[in-house]
Amino acid sequence: MKFKTNTLPPKIKIMQKNNTPITEHIPRFFEYLDIEKGVSNKTQETYSRFLKSFLVWLKKNNFEELKPHQLTDEHIWNYRVYLSKRINSRTKTPISKKTRNYYLIALRGLLNYFADRNITSLPAEKVKLTKEGNERTVKFLDLKQIEKLLLSPDTKTKSGLRDRALLETLFSSGMRVAELVALDKEQVKINDDTQILEISIIGKGGHPRTVYLSERAVNALREYLKTRQDKEKPLFVRYKGPKEASKRLTPRSVEEIVKKYTKKAGIPLMTTPHTLRHSYATDLLAQGVDLRVIQEFLGHRNIATTQIYTHITSQKLKNIHKKFHSGKEMKE
Repeated sequence: MKFKTNTLPPKIKIMQKNNTPITEHIPRFFEYLDIEKGVSNKTQETYSRFLKSFLVWLKKNNFEELKPHQLTDEHIWNYRVYLSKRINSRTKTPISKKTRNYYLIALRGLLNYFADRNITSLPAEKVKLTKEGNERTVKFLDLKQIEKLLLSPDTKTKSGLRDRALLETLFSSGMRVAELVALDKEQVKINDDTQILEISIIGKGGHPRTVYLSERAVNALREYLKTRQDKEKPLFVRYKGPKEASKRLTPRSVEEIVKKYTKKAGIPLMTTPHTLRHSYATDLLAQGVDLRVIQEFLGHRNIATTQIYTHITSQKLKNIHKKFHSGKEMKE
């Protein structure tokens, strides 16, 4: 007796899934992320980018027909070795341990999908992450360096006004670069009386939050928007490139803008848009703002993520303690 595909007994369906190569499971994995896990499109894109590396590795090693149940500890180890030798195309250096872990986390997600679908394979725990060290390094600028950066664009030009407004907005709000480029003009309602501006945005993971712009950032945006006579939707637009392409700046283009003014201002070359976010959080903490409040400003879901900033001010607190509570004999 022959069964129609949609009436196959469960055991036969499982056998079919187990005999399907890993590469052919990927589309169903993304359906699973979307429908059952409710993962955002942005996160799905990230998973896709990192899993692509695993698919490339399978192809290079003639494992395109490898079934989930055939995946072994040795395969995982060899893939980790492959990642350790990967070179960052921009820095020409091996990719960081943190980045390697992103690739491995994506692979773990695929293995979790197999387990959830009763497809025989290695458990996700078999994919060990690379140890990154006990403390995450946070790179930030002091206020003098921030001032040099913010004042470096030539505001006599359209692009200079845009770049000044962009840099001021990044530092004033602590937004992620993806959140910044997603802003539309209609979200920024500025009149002559506006001093401090509140903007509602959709942050990482699709979570809404409010960000705040200082009077200085508002003034920079006001001057920039005076130059915008177009009907383009994005707040920050490009002035060069193909006419038919989107005018919205991309995260990469913002990185290039920050890099350009980093060199011009003569500040540390490691500066990126995220450095401004770190600098924003560090400045708030140094001014005595409660960590829970900073968590809300940054849009962190977990306070542990925000706590990476606390060690930055530890030396400052140590110096204050030494000055005001030195243990010396009290004067009568």
